[in-house]
Amino acid sequence: MIALAITALIVSGCSQTSSRTSQGQSSMAQVGDAKSATLTGAQEVPAVNTQATGVSTIQVFGDKNVTGSIQTSNIDGTAAHIHQGAAGQNGPVIIPLVKTAPNVWSVQPNTQLSSAQFDAYRAGELYVNVHSAAHPGGEIRAQLNRP
Repeated sequence: MIALAITALIVSGCSQTSSRTSQGQSSMAQVGDAKSATLTGAQEVPAVNTQATGVSTIQVFGDKNVTGSIQTSNIDGTAAHIHQGAAGQNGPVIIPLVKTAPNVWSVQPNTQLSSAQFDAYRAGELYVNVHSAAHPGGEIRAQLNRP
């Protein structure tokens, strides 16, 4: 009986997060950008020839909060970060990610962008990458999707 009530609450909550506004937009789009991005060596600067890949599910919300993670394959990552830089350019680390499971790098709770970093995100000028011993400058990379 309790499990049934919990299931009903979860289903009810899920249906509310995917509801539509009067303008026909998903309310989820108003909360955060939930698009995924694929990390590859070809996107590194300079490009890296590697079999490693990754998928970023990092979200940036309108209040500048950041959540999410990167799931990697075929790489023994030593570090992962969110950097500020346009495609084809390297930039400084702005958010270090934490290894939370094998092949998973996550944004720490309560992480927030500055106003300048949020503007860079909206301009498509933030990227994620994963570093390895073989490629300490970064082995795989992807630009974060814009809202």
